[in-house]
Amino acid sequence: MSSLNDSLVFIPRLKHGGFQRRFSVTTCGQSDVVDGWRDQRRNGGCVIDVSSKEIIATELSMPHSPRFYQNKLWLLNSGKGEFGYPDSQTGKFQPVKFCGGYLRGMTFWKNYVIVGLSRPREREQTFSGLVLQERLAEKGATAFCGLQVINLDTGDIVHWLRVEGIIVELYDVAVLPGVRYPGCIGLQETDELRRVATRDLNVEV
Repeated sequence: MSSLNDSLVFIPRLKHGGFQRRFSVTTCGQSDVVDGWRDQRRNGGCVIDVSSKEIIATELSMPHSPRFYQNKLWLLNSGKGEFGYPDSQTGKFQPVKFCGGYLRGMTFWKNYVIVGLSRPREREQTFSGLVLQERLAEKGATAFCGLQVINLDTGDIVHWLRVEGIIVELYDVAVLPGVRYPGCIGLQETDELRRVATRDLNVEV
């Protein structure tokens, strides 16, 4: 983990070995040249175990959102629209469910996973030529933005929410246990911003 100094230079703050829990990161490709990952979007993605520095899964398409839950590593094989996990022995990705959008962001609640779906950006090469587009075309479907709730026991989609309007992409998903009426604070509504708790829990009304 790093932070920026006044000259916008990365300063290392915490290296692997200083974390109490195991965690992994995903990459879209194994390359050390500018934009080298773009040519590997279809099947060049991988998962890296940070503690061991080992690549534990390969042949992924733009993988995203690795999460450890119930003693298993789960992730989104976004370029193929799949939620699943890499086999701990072979590293081969095991899809659990195909979802109708570009997957990004997920969270778990009890025996369910909630995944975020986005619409691929139009006229952008990053999202062109992916298996996701081919599979949607085969099904006569189009990608949508929203949420899907998947049962971890059966792999079935038990609920979904479609987001329409100007919002076409989601970046992460979170569960708020016990909250019945969550709200969103607008960035341009100064009156709303004045009525929130600050870091020291003082509230201005």
